[in-house]
Amino acid sequence: MEQVQPLWFKSMGDIPWQEYPGHFGSALSKELVGPQQSSAGLIDFRISRYAPMAYVEVHSHKVQYQIYYVLEGEGTLIIGNERRVMKVHDYVLVPPGLSHGISNQGLDALVFFVITTPAVDQAADPGEKQ
Repeated sequence: MEQVQPLWFKSMGDIPWQEYPGHFGSALSKELVGPQQSSAGLIDFRISRYAPMAYVEVHSHKVQYQIYYVLEGEGTLIIGNERRVMKVHDYVLVPPGLSHGISNQGLDALVFFVITTPAVDQAADPGEKQ
């Protein structure tokens, strides 16, 4: 039987902003919920804040789904061979294997949630290295 994690509350202000690998120009994120809070490693929930001209390089995931939900500003989403403008309250589901990236081409900050499942992008083949 899976052990249930205790309920916990945190203030977003207590979590530091980080610029993860592949993110550039002050493309910052706070990991609000990650594998350490979920014994099954099912979810990674972040808030991201991209300064003007900040971006994450185009990439894809082997097994992870991602949802991007825009809270403030506008961003350019590259998904496959398309470019789409993402505005406040727009969201997108990116399935595994689809190349994608997001950038802030505006003058104001781009703020958005990123929900990823599973939390870790495991190799598709158990013998394959990540």
